Amino acid sequence: MKRREFVMTTAALALLPQAQASDEAMQAAIRAWAGRDPVAGALKIEIAELVENGNAVPVRVVANEPVTGLALFTPLNPEPQVVQISLGANSGKPEFGTRMRLARSQRIVAVAKAADGRCWQTGMDVIVTLAACVEPG
Repeated sequence: MKRREFVMTTAALALLPQAQASDEAMQAAIRAWAGRDPVAGALKIEIAELVENGNAVPVRVVANEPVTGLALFTPLNPEPQVVQISLGANSGKPEFGTRMRLARSQRIVAVAKAADGRCWQTGMDVIVTLAACVEPG
């Protein structure tokens, strides 16, 4: 790589927006999605408490009452919002399952929104022994 190419590449990377991995960034993302600060409520996260490899961690979120949306957040991944789903008013059992990458051990937070504007959350600490971002490719 020539010196000029290196300088141009470095300058271009410096202009990219930086991902904010922090509790504050996660709380801001939750507020943006929910429209307010959620309270503790009837919501369940099903995920292993000890994860051997953070590359594809199965997770399931279940609400105990009808909701119009469910979302999953992590404070230490580059992007705090992992997934959000919208549900219809006639959803029988509001839940979803997915796989997510975990950069390292952290608290996973699930948030639910109801049609009447209420929103609530729950969290679970997950220990990751091999982070998703460090496994050799």
